[in-house]
Amino acid sequence: MRHATCTFGLATGLLLSACGTTNGQTPKTESTMSDTMSQYDHSGNPYYSHTDTTKLDVPLSEWKRILPPDLYYIAFEKGTERAFTGKYWDFDGIGTYACAVCGNVLFQADAKFASSCGWPSFFKPERKEAILYHEDRTYGMVRTETTCGRCGAHLGHVFDDGPKPTGLRYCINSVSLEFIGKQ
Repeated sequence: MRHATCTFGLATGLLLSACGTTNGQTPKTESTMSDTMSQYDHSGNPYYSHTDTTKLDVPLSEWKRILPPDLYYIAFEKGTERAFTGKYWDFDGIGTYACAVCGNVLFQADAKFASSCGWPSFFKPERKEAILYHEDRTYGMVRTETTCGRCGAHLGHVFDDGPKPTGLRYCINSVSLEFIGKQ
C-alpha cells in the first residue's frame, strides 16, 4: 500500500507539472511585457519595425543569432506549430498582426475569422506586398506557402476555402505573428 501511495503521488506530481509546460514558444520575461501582447523581446533585433517596408536581405546566420529558437525554426526552417497550441489561434483582439521576425504589418484583426483549423486564419492581407506566395509540394501535397514580403520568413499557407469576400483562408503559425492592440 505504501508503494502504491508513493507511485500515485509521483504520478500526480508529474501530471501537474506537465500541465504547466509550454507549447514550444519562447516565454517572455515580465520586463518585456507590453500592451502589444508581444510574444518576443525585439530589443536585440535591429530589423524589427512596424513602419519600414523595405525588403530585407539578412543572412540566415544573423537571423539565427538574434531570433529565439522557436521563431527561427518556424520562420526559416519552415516548421509548423502544433494545431490549437499557438497564442493567437482563438484570440479575438482588436488591432494588427505583424511578422514576428521583422515587424512587417501582415493582417488587420477584422480580417481574422474562426476557421476551427487550429491556427489563426485570415481572409485578406493588410496590403498586396505584405505577403509573398510560393508553390509548396512537401508531404505529398500541393499547397501555396506564404512568406513575409519584407524578410522572407515562413508564415504558413493559403487555401481557397475561406469566407467571402475573398474566399481565401490564410492559415498562419501563431509563432510567426505579433499582435499590436489598438490603444
